[in-house]
Amino acid sequence: MTTIAITQLGLCTPLGQTAESVLTHLLKGQSALKQRAGLLFDRAAMVGEIEAELPQIPSHLFHYNTRNNQILLCAAKQIEQTINQAKQDYGSQRIGVVIGTSTSGIESGEQALKYHQHHQQFPHDYDYALQELGNTSQFLQAYFSLSGPCYTLSTACSSSAKVFASAKRLLMADLCDVVIVGGADSLCQLTLNGFDSLESIDDVACQPFSLNRKGINIGEGAALFTLEKAQHSQGNAGKAQTQILLAGIGESSDAYHISAPHPEGRGAINAMQAAIKDANIEASQIDYINLHGTATQKNDAMESRAIHAVFSPTLPASSSTKPLTGHTLGAAGAIEAAFCYLLLSKENTQQSLPPHRWDEQSDPNDPALTLVPLNKHTDKETELNYIMSNSFAFGGSNASLIFSRGEIPHND
Repeated sequence: MTTIAITQLGLCTPLGQTAESVLTHLLKGQSALKQRAGLLFDRAAMVGEIEAELPQIPSHLFHYNTRNNQILLCAAKQIEQTINQAKQDYGSQRIGVVIGTSTSGIESGEQALKYHQHHQQFPHDYDYALQELGNTSQFLQAYFSLSGPCYTLSTACSSSAKVFASAKRLLMADLCDVVIVGGADSLCQLTLNGFDSLESIDDVACQPFSLNRKGINIGEGAALFTLEKAQHSQGNAGKAQTQILLAGIGESSDAYHISAPHPEGRGAINAMQAAIKDANIEASQIDYINLHGTATQKNDAMESRAIHAVFSPTLPASSSTKPLTGHTLGAAGAIEAAFCYLLLSKENTQQSLPPHRWDEQSDPNDPALTLVPLNKHTDKETELNYIMSNSFAFGGSNASLIFSRGEIPHND
C-alpha cells in the first residue's frame, strides 16, 4: 500500500502565520476572536480576523487581486522553496493544485457593488472572475507557474478536507508526483449575514457542546500542504525518516437536509468509520479528535452521538478549535488539518493537546465527550500517533481525515 507523506506546510491564520506561533497559541487555548464592525448589517460581529499585513499580489497577476488570494499567498510563500525544488525534480506538469474555498473573492464583488450604487458603473479593474470559485486554485497555479491538474472544491465546511482525497487519487493514478492541497476563505458580508439569517451567529465567543451554545463565529485563513508518495520524499540515503502521513480518509454524503445534519449523525459515522478502515487501524488507536464542533445546536448534538457510536466505550480526547479561530468555512478542513500536523510534529515536545474553550456547562441532552480541559495539565502519558480531524458540511457532505507519525524507509 502506497503511503502519502505531508512534506511541507504553509499557514496564514488568526492564531499566527508561522508554525511556531500557531502551535504556541493552539496549545495555550488562546482565542483570536474579536469584535468587528461592518460585516453584519445591524451590529458588530465576533470573528477570527487575520490582523497581520498580507503580501501584495504580484503585478503580473493583478487580475487575481483579492484578499482571499492575499491570504493564500501568505501561506504559499512558506512552501515556495519546496515547490521550486519539485519543479526541478519532476517538472511543472507533474505538480497538481487542489484548493477548497467557499468565499473566493466575494468580498471584492461586494466592494464593486457598493461602487456601482454610487457611480452607476463597476470599477474599471473589477472582473467577475475574481469571485468565481476556481479563481483561488488558478491563482496558485499561476503564481507557481505550474501546468498540472488544477481545480477547486467547494462543499461548504468540508471543502478543504476533501482536497486530501482528491490529491491522493491524483498521486495514486500517477497523474502527479506532488499535489498542493489546502484551503482559503476570507471574511465577507455575504457569509456573515447569510448565517445570521439562519439564526446561527453567536454575538460572543462560541461555546461548542455547551448547554448555552448559540451558534458560530466566522473566521478567515489559509493552510497549504504538499503531498507526495512517501518514496518521493527527501531524506538521507539508507536511513528511515520519521514523517507525518495522511493515514486515512473517509467521505460520505447523507443528504438528509440542505443545511441540517442527520440527527443521529449517520453521515458523520460513515465518514469516521471509512477513515479508520482506510488507515487500517482500530478506532481505539485514535489518540485525539479535532472536532467539527461548530457550537450550533444540531451539529454538536449530532457529532456527540456520532463519536459515541464509533468510539464507545472508550472515547479519545477531543476538542473543537473553532473558539480560537472562528469557523473558517471552506478553509476549516485544511486549517484544522494543519493543527493536527503540528500536534504530531517534533515541535510539540510535550505531546500536548489543544484545550476546549467553553463555559464547562455540559448539555444533558447530548452524550458527553472527553473534552481536553482548559487551564489544566493537558500532556498525554503516551506519544501521539493517530489524530482524526472531522469536517461536516451543509447537505451532509462529510469528511474525516486521519494523520499519523510513521517511519518510512528511504529509497535510493
